[in-house]
Amino acid sequence: MITRNKTVELDYLKNNEQFSTFDIGLASALATLNYELWGLDKSNPKKVQFSFRRKPGIDTAINNFWDAKLKLDARTLLDSLKMLKNRIYSI
Repeated sequence: MITRNKTVELDYLKNNEQFSTFDIGLASALATLNYELWGLDKSNPKKVQFSFRRKPGIDTAINNFWDAKLKLDARTLLDSLKMLKNRIYSI
């Protein structure tokens, strides 16, 4: 996965082709479910926006996350969180 500048390279993706969130917990869950992390927008120094390529099932996964119905392996989730933090601080 390559970190992309959202304002330059993700603009070509239509809104219905991507999902973005500032929530690292949700981003970790989506990464654990193998949704493709398309880019990080770090233009705001206080928070990072995670962008995922929208694939079938992602909306259900998001709703299940917010409804506390999503069941994930704890170790895999923590590995995904660690990966995202490494991506945030590596560049």
